[in-house]
Amino acid sequence: MNWLEIWQTHSGRIAGVACALLLGVVYLFFGFWDMLFFALLLWIGYYFGRQRDMQAPPLIPWQRVLDWMNDRWRPFR
Repeated sequence: MNWLEIWQTHSGRIAGVACALLLGVVYLFFGFWDMLFFALLLWIGYYFGRQRDMQAPPLIPWQRVLDWMNDRWRPFR
């Protein structure tokens, strides 16, 4: 399996982990507990990247929430 195939099949996971890695490297310099927080960031990045790879729907249906809010709090009824 070459790198292009890996990127095409796992691009979301790779991008999520890379983003978490870049954001979390700062926390590595501050101690053990922040390193655990870094591991949490890494896991969150992997999870959202995996969701993107699987083309799963979002956890929160934002469009439905926005529609409900617009109907609920419409200024001029």
